[in-house]
Amino acid sequence: MNSNNNNYSDIPGTTVFDGNMARKGFHLNQFCMSLMKAANREAFKHNESAYLDRYPLTNAQKQAVLARDFTQLIALGGNIYYLVKISSCDGLSVAAAVSTMTDLSTEEYLDMMRNGGRSPEGNRYRKEQQ
Repeated sequence: MNSNNNNYSDIPGTTVFDGNMARKGFHLNQFCMSLMKAANREAFKHNESAYLDRYPLTNAQKQAVLARDFTQLIALGGNIYYLVKISSCDGLSVAAAVSTMTDLSTEEYLDMMRNGGRSPEGNRYRKEQQ
């Protein structure tokens, strides 16, 4: 979750992509955007670690990319709109990538979204739950 102290840092299960997160994930998101070019996707697929070394990522960011740990990538400053470029390299749909951040299969995730999305119960500010 957001490490800074602000009025939205206590929403369970939510990371708000604010200026602090943008700075934290700048190089990570630059790497993701590089995957828009076919030559870069091929270079990444050929040797992921070597390709990641082109960017000044933290070790934690590199490990999360290699593990395809999207929840961790978001916590490390990744923006989901950029992160899906990684899953696209793997031939995964956005829904398949996002479902990895839940305890649902891709089809269960899609069903949930078709039925109105995640319930807000338990996902409000902690101070509202008291």
